[in-house]
Amino acid sequence: MPILDENTLDFISRSAEQTRRIGYRLGTMLMPGDVVCLEGDLGAGKTTFVQGVAKGWRAVDPVSSPTFVLINVYRRQDGMEMAHLDAYRLQNAEEAEMLDLDYLLENGPMLVEWAGNISEALPENRLVIHLAHLDEDQRSLTITPEGERAKELTHELKTKLFGA
Repeated sequence: MPILDENTLDFISRSAEQTRRIGYRLGTMLMPGDVVCLEGDLGAGKTTFVQGVAKGWRAVDPVSSPTFVLINVYRRQDGMEMAHLDAYRLQNAEEAEMLDLDYLLENGPMLVEWAGNISEALPENRLVIHLAHLDEDQRSLTITPEGERAKELTHELKTKLFGA
């Protein structure tokens, strides 16, 4: 296991509800242009995490995995939108760029499952969250910021989760 730097957050979620609560806290902080990259195998808890993020962001639409439609858009009552992209079926960054990611980021934050498949098409300033399945209830979450805004989000999330 690598030694984590001071900006990386690493912890264990003991239930799906706890994973949603962590996502909820992050969701309260997201702004247009923020990118959250979610990595992890099938069943690692990515969509469960997104459910919490969307609730914290105050989305009025239900969350589901966009595997077959590529992008789900969740709306808020104030008209803002959050894009939830599943890049599992995308082969490269060029395919992702055809989805008009810039437009999506102007209107709200974007959550990207399987972000590694389209890494080159995403902004360099992003929050990378790796989820791993430990057992039926437990998941490991490692949050790594890339860029200044992502570092701010990580620091604020750490404060919300664990105090000063």
